[in-house]
Amino acid sequence: MFEKLSNLFTPAARTLPLFPLSTVLFPGGRMPLKIFEQRYLDLAKACIKDDSTFGVCGIREGGEVGEPAVPYEVGTEARIVEWDMPQPGIFHVIVEGLQRYIARSWEAQPGGLLVAETETVSAEKPRAIPGELRLCAEVLKHLLTDNRIEPAQTHYDDAVWVGYRLSELLPFKLKVRQDLLEMNDSVTRLRIIDQFLRQNAR
Repeated sequence: MFEKLSNLFTPAARTLPLFPLSTVLFPGGRMPLKIFEQRYLDLAKACIKDDSTFGVCGIREGGEVGEPAVPYEVGTEARIVEWDMPQPGIFHVIVEGLQRYIARSWEAQPGGLLVAETETVSAEKPRAIPGELRLCAEVLKHLLTDNRIEPAQTHYDDAVWVGYRLSELLPFKLKVRQDLLEMNDSVTRLRIIDQFLRQNAR
């Protein structure tokens, strides 16, 4: 699906270290991470020191620990916004999703950290939610309230923001989340989510 993003790149290529996970981070979202592997401890320390970023990506093949995983090409650039070290050798961090990227190539460094050559995908423009999809915004309000999540900003009339947040919160499998991340039509994304909500409400 990521081929559909090919005309939305910014011109400059960037090198990003990667943090492959069994889930997906969306732009504007926040995610807690517990870091204990040395390659990611070093990455987190460098990002905190330099205020630099890294790529969070879903795992196509492999696992989160041990040998370097095979990542999906499309991921989200992330910045550490909160961190704590409750004991030596363990970092608790919260990362915030920035913009999406496409990894054109990657390689594993000697310590096992993946580093990719990436191109940034232009941000989706805000778009009004069609009336027949307003259920999505109402469900999101309830989910945020029930989970005691208080975003810094809310945009319940924006199909992009509502779609991203529901893609994070609803119990989708990794491949479905990945497809939703790679999609660049916010209304189509909401239609898929709306169908999921109606099917699971029966």
